[in-house]
Formats: sequence, structure tokens, C-alpha cells
Amino acid sequence: MQLKKYLRLLGFSVLSVAFLSWTINKIETINKPEVETDNKVLNEADNEASTLELVYDSLELDEQGLSHDAFTYAMNGFKKLDEEGVLQNDSVLTIIDFDQPSSQKRMYIIDVKNYKMLFNTWVAHGRNTGKEMAEFFSNTNESHKSSLGFYITDQTYSGSKGYSLKLKGLEQNLNTNAMRRAIVIHGAPYVSQSFIDAQGYIGRSHGCPAIPTALTKPIIQTIKNGSCLFIYNRSYKPSPHFSVG
Repeated sequence: MQLKKYLRLLGFSVLSVAFLSWTINKIETINKPEVETDNKVLNEADNEASTLELVYDSLELDEQGLSHDAFTYAMNGFKKLDEEGVLQNDSVLTIIDFDQPSSQKRMYIIDVKNYKMLFNTWVAHGRNTGKEMAEFFSNTNESHKSSLGFYITDQTYSGSKGYSLKLKGLEQNLNTNAMRRAIVIHGAPYVSQSFIDAQGYIGRSHGCPAIPTALTKPIIQTIKNGSCLFIYNRSYKPSPHFSVG
């Protein structure tokens, strides 16, 4: 246990050094406006890839079930949205990994500035997306299926499901009908250990990423108003105008 703590601390230390090095490189680039050579571009890409690996390893995301592909897509998309000025809340990133069964805690909310896991919990998929596993996805109204891809969190409201958070889909043909379909984050009693004990998997929604009732308010308060949310499955293919692979 002590060794594990030491290795994790070492990972954060190396990550901090990598981040500092990245920052210094950015400052030097600003002070030297000449065109970068191919070697500099390659080195910067290597540094960013190494930083991603350090974050993934330091947060022990593999042990917590988050696939490396899901994490890489999510971080690259987050960076793209941040650079384009789309994010109003650039402190957190939410990743939902629908390659995992619903009995596993497959929602990950990460503090990307301090490299901390804020929440790791269950999240539902649509009833026509599958039972235990999420297999079928749609952007169509009344499909009762989940939609993959990148979203921006929007405003909160109180509706038939209680305190809820609107989601704006960013990927054409994948999730751009989210608002029309009322695909929102809300709490649900069927997202619980008791449902898993009774049937082997949590209950299913009409397509919303429903979460445990007790965590509804703290999660929504953390990710509301313009943060990045990414829903992944191995069948995910980025929209042509949103290529982050």
C-alpha cells in the first residue's frame, strides 16, 4: 500500500514537471516568433502524448475501468473545444464510457487543472440502447437510445425528473438533436446498487445519462454551464467537422 502511494505521488511529481516543461516551451515559442521546425512540432506532440499517459496512469484510470481510447478521445476533444473558446467551464471534463456494462461505475468527472477524480459513479443508457451493455445509438427523436460524442453542458432546471441539466450536442448526425429530444442529466432511483443486486444491471432511461439521485445536485453543480461531456463506445466515429482521433 505504501509503495502504491509512493508510485502515485511520484506520478503526480513527474506530471507537474512535464506540465512545467510544457509551459516553458509555450513561453519560449511566444518569445521566438519564428516558424517552428518539424522537430519542434514532433517534440511538442510527444510531450503532449506523454502528459496524457501520465494523467491516465496517475489517476489510475485503467484500474477504474476507463478505456485508454475513451480517455484519449475525451482529452483531445476537450483541448480542441478549449482552444476554440467554446468552454465556459474549463475546469472539469466528464467522460462516460459505454464500453462498460451498466453495473460498473462508468461516469468519470475529472478536475483537469488539478488532475483529480471528482466523481466516479453509475450512469444509465437508453432502454433501446441495450440491457446491461450499450450497443445501439441514435440521434433520432423517440428512439429511446443514447447518443455518442461530445456535448457542452447547458442550463439547469427543475422538471418532471427533478433537478436536471440540459445538454447541447456538438456532433452532426450523432447528438445534435439532444435538445429537441430532451436528453438531460437527471437523477433516477433505478441507478443504484439495489437495482444491480436485483437484476444484474441498473435501470434504463429514454436516452438520458441518468445518475444516482443522491449525486444529482453535486454533480450538476460541478459540471453545469459550459463544461465538456463526452460519451464513448468503441463504435464512436467523430463527425467530419469534429475530428479528434
